[in-house]
Amino acid sequence: MRVLVVGDHFIPAARYIEALAEVSPRDTGPDTGPVHGIGPVRDITWSGTKAEQHAAQQEMELRGPDAVPVPGEIVEAVGDTEVLAVHFAPVSARVLRAAPELRAVCVARTGLENVDVAAATERGVAVVPVHGRNASAVAELALGLMLSEARDIARADASVKAGGWRKDFGGPGDEIGGGTVGMVGMGHVGRELADRLRGFTVRLLVHDPYVPDAVLEHHGAERAAELDTVFRESDAVHVLARLTPETERFIGPEQFALMKPTAYFFNTARSRLVDTGALYAVLASGRIAGAGLDVHDEEPLPADSPWRTLDNVTLTTHYGGDTVTTNERSARLVAGAVAELAATGRCRGAVNARELEWM
Repeated sequence: MRVLVVGDHFIPAARYIEALAEVSPRDTGPDTGPVHGIGPVRDITWSGTKAEQHAAQQEMELRGPDAVPVPGEIVEAVGDTEVLAVHFAPVSARVLRAAPELRAVCVARTGLENVDVAAATERGVAVVPVHGRNASAVAELALGLMLSEARDIARADASVKAGGWRKDFGGPGDEIGGGTVGMVGMGHVGRELADRLRGFTVRLLVHDPYVPDAVLEHHGAERAAELDTVFRESDAVHVLARLTPETERFIGPEQFALMKPTAYFFNTARSRLVDTGALYAVLASGRIAGAGLDVHDEEPLPADSPWRTLDNVTLTTHYGGDTVTTNERSARLVAGAVAELAATGRCRGAVNARELEWM
């Protein structure tokens, strides 16, 4: 089964090639061929700098794969490929048309904004995301942001490096332990974060209509039937939901008005889950204690962005899942999907499995 790997500045092609080699037997030789019929494996690199690729990814998150130029290097290389493995590179209808023998697009992330899923389905091409690849990394950043805000770590560091010795930060200075941590969404990231919060002996309050009771019980969490309950009762609120048409900007001024003045808000998921204007207003007025944000409506933030002036927010550069561990895991999950396709002729994780009658 012919495979084309498209590397980028986040996950190099070599990662996929190494992972695909791991699902092949060590004694594979020229007479036996690769396990499950995987191969030959070719690779190319999506052109552009890391900053340009990140900007393209942001555009596709909003407007889909046709919002950015079609990568000529992919169109030229895809040819007789049967499986295309990508991360952020765009897979538009034009790319799909250039690969008449394509059977699957395996994407090294959960989001599929860079793939024209409808066009792929029309052509009988499976689109296979991987789940949970960066959950531990994002959970660790979420915990780090919570500690930074509660104990003013980033602000103290900035003061010392600027020649000061700041000790008064104006916030509540409460400890995390013994408080109530609210989660809006408890998927892969939420469950990893819950595991890491065990040592803090917090009350865990979760609003997620899809999470089973058994999962909540396993993590010692309480179900909040209403979204407002999480905002009203929590000392720290983490947004960990998926972005869908139903959840876009679904957190707004009504929820922020319910928060305790000593509470913190954290978003390591997607900025478009939140009315960011309403969030800025409550932070600028001191209505809530602070926030930690890894995702932003504009990335990078403009030099004159008012967010840069707030003293009660810890800002990071949308790098929650950008770790070596995540990249290696992503490549292994893609390799597993390719092996499944080669062995069985289908991938259970394809988002269009039902349309392809693979269910």
